[in-house]
Amino acid sequence: MHITSTRYRNSFQKSFKRNQHGVSLIELIVFMVVVSIAFAALMSVYVQSASNNVDPIIQVRLLEAAQSKLDEVMALKYDEATPTGGVPACSTSGSPACTNTRDGNMNDVDDFDEFTDTPYPNYDRTVTVATDGNRKLITINVDGPNNQAVALSAYRYNF
Repeated sequence: MHITSTRYRNSFQKSFKRNQHGVSLIELIVFMVVVSIAFAALMSVYVQSASNNVDPIIQVRLLEAAQSKLDEVMALKYDEATPTGGVPACSTSGSPACTNTRDGNMNDVDDFDEFTDTPYPNYDRTVTVATDGNRKLITINVDGPNNQAVALSAYRYNF
């Protein structure tokens, strides 16, 4: 029994050594060229996406600053002459005429025209209100770091 197992082992070792082959120099060079081309393509995509990517924290702050001020202004009365609740609307039959002026009380939409503040360091927020007939266009512009900006607009109607 011992002789058979030794003979089997020797024949296995000889056949294993015959089937063993190393990597040739040409195969190694082709592999390195293919991997380097794939790596260069992946890196170019990565560099492009990294350079064009907007910092998400800055973008979120810009949007939050604009949306919060727009919500605050939109919640106010259309005009100083508009009664609480908005009925009857100013400049309609049986109601006072709309004033469309800033009085500094910050209790109607017009008072926020040309309003500026700094909600965060390095962020500047500007509000403009443009009157067009019975509607007012409220525009909030927020400028942030790295020359990034966002603008939100909404109409406030006289009803």
